Amino acid sequence: MRKIAASEIDELTYHLCVKANCFILEDIKQGLGNALLHSTGRQKDVLSILVENVELAEQTRVPICQDTGIVVVFMDIGQEVMVVDGYIEEAINSGVRRAYHDAYLRNSVVSDPIIRKNTDDNTPAMIHTRIVKGSSLRLIVMPKGSGGENMSGLWMFKPADGVNEIVNTLVMHVKQVGAFSCPPLIIGVGIGGSFEVAPLLAKRALLRQIGESHPEHHIAEIEHKLLEKINRLKIGPAGLGGSPTVLSVNIETCATHIASLPVAMNLCCYANRHCEGTL
Repeated sequence: MRKIAASEIDELTYHLCVKANCFILEDIKQGLGNALLHSTGRQKDVLSILVENVELAEQTRVPICQDTGIVVVFMDIGQEVMVVDGYIEEAINSGVRRAYHDAYLRNSVVSDPIIRKNTDDNTPAMIHTRIVKGSSLRLIVMPKGSGGENMSGLWMFKPADGVNEIVNTLVMHVKQVGAFSCPPLIIGVGIGGSFEVAPLLAKRALLRQIGESHPEHHIAEIEHKLLEKINRLKIGPAGLGGSPTVLSVNIETCATHIASLPVAMNLCCYANRHCEGTL
């Protein structure tokens, strides 16, 4: 049994929160760069501004976006790990609290969805935990803004509806809301599981690198079809027309009930902020 102090989790969360808000991953930079190379006119101007924004955020260590999000944390904890001297969720929330204070990140969390009083420290984080093999603890921190989150959706299809119905529904949804989600987009899709599982699959799908297809050929084909059809919408960078509308469509799947076909779509802006660390 390996012991990990709660204070280590607190410290790791702190650094991941700051880093995720001020730096984007290399695959996303490359995706933006490739889009810029193949763009012209107004689309090129918008993409140039986005690339400059990313560079300035890195150089000055200021947030990429004013919406520094609600903090989503994916935690994979090995079954041979024992957390000592504190409670895991309190440690994570402490790290979030300190990071958002020290790095001057906007506090965007309200304690009650109806009364809407700000918690003033961006906690609590939305924590999703998996027990895995081994003796390590892995955290992925994703500050998720409301632009794409508010435009996301869940559909309970019938198994007989088939792939074409799913694709057409998702494309139509992006046609209606994509311009409000800070395109070019990165889109996560969850297929399968149950009512509550599909949206989590969709959010996890955002963690996959741009250009990395699903290992199952029939799922990769759906990813490609969605990517192609959504880009044909010509919503374009910042919703001003042209291409690209989406940089990547990533699908994650799960076993499901014989009578169910849940599908969720989680939209994310070009920055798709997240980073990870392991103890």
